[in-house]
Amino acid sequence: MHSGRRYTFREMMVWTRSDIYLMLFLSLIPVILFYFMKWTWLAIPWVPVAMIGTATAFIIGFRNTQTYNRVWEARQIYGGIVNTSRSWGMLVKDFIGTAKTPETDAVKRLMIRRHIGWLTALRYQLREQRTWETARVIPANLRYSKNYTIAEWDGKLEENLRAYLSEEDLGYILSKKNRATHLLGLQSKQLKRLKVQGLIEPLDYVEIEKLLIDMYDLQGRCERIKNFPYPRQFATISQMLTRLFVCLVPFGVLNEFHKLGEWQLWLAVPFAATVGWIFLTLERVGEYTENPFEGGANDVPITSISRTIEIDLLEMIDEGHIPPPVAAVNQILS
Repeated sequence: MHSGRRYTFREMMVWTRSDIYLMLFLSLIPVILFYFMKWTWLAIPWVPVAMIGTATAFIIGFRNTQTYNRVWEARQIYGGIVNTSRSWGMLVKDFIGTAKTPETDAVKRLMIRRHIGWLTALRYQLREQRTWETARVIPANLRYSKNYTIAEWDGKLEENLRAYLSEEDLGYILSKKNRATHLLGLQSKQLKRLKVQGLIEPLDYVEIEKLLIDMYDLQGRCERIKNFPYPRQFATISQMLTRLFVCLVPFGVLNEFHKLGEWQLWLAVPFAATVGWIFLTLERVGEYTENPFEGGANDVPITSISRTIEIDLLEMIDEGHIPPPVAAVNQILS
């Protein structure tokens, strides 16, 4: 995600350059035929084109509002994960064991490090490719992705989990499909054993179990956004209307600019290209915003957020080696 800065004009031009080339081509051909071949019948009235443009603007606006809501909901969910994780670390650290012993300290470290494993497994699951995602499919998005790095695209889950899980836990988790879910299951089993051993008070046990339920809820909300795309019927109609409109604009402006004079007709090229580019860019923004976990430059930076939680939890247990925060690449956080 961009670190609080705006897109520069150059970045926007680079990202949408294929649309610019397309609109210049679509705008130039009708003018050439109208001017040199005298095909005046190519000109169509502007009023019906404007009506299609109005309908297109409404549907694009609706789509972009809804896709932004998906991003904002995803960010709120990860804000909940931050708060719940810190609460988990505090309760595990303070409410397990009636006395500070090497055994209770080891259990606390195990459970907190296992929670970091849950964060790791969850972010890898959320970065998995879905057929409807576009960050690694559409050429313009693929080109732009070279400006930043996504750790989950290149790294291996097993190597990252090994740093925080025991060999027994690691072997068990890797045998499952939904690794994050089963890591929370291991935490619950651990809590039950501690309760049986008398190392945690009944009321404290209930409170910590509630945190696990909250984590299941937050994970499920992430999975709902990840696995349920923006409805295809709305996405398709937005794309179809946009393409229809940008194809009609060059023909709709021919008469308008021809009225200004013979040479002024050529002004139709930059005007039509600009109008078409605006609509294509708005449609592209909506498409790029649909899936806030796939790893686009403006998606929720779950890698960076997870590292922040990891640092907080490791400092709670006075870990010697604390990893640095995730650095922005070209001012883009992943």
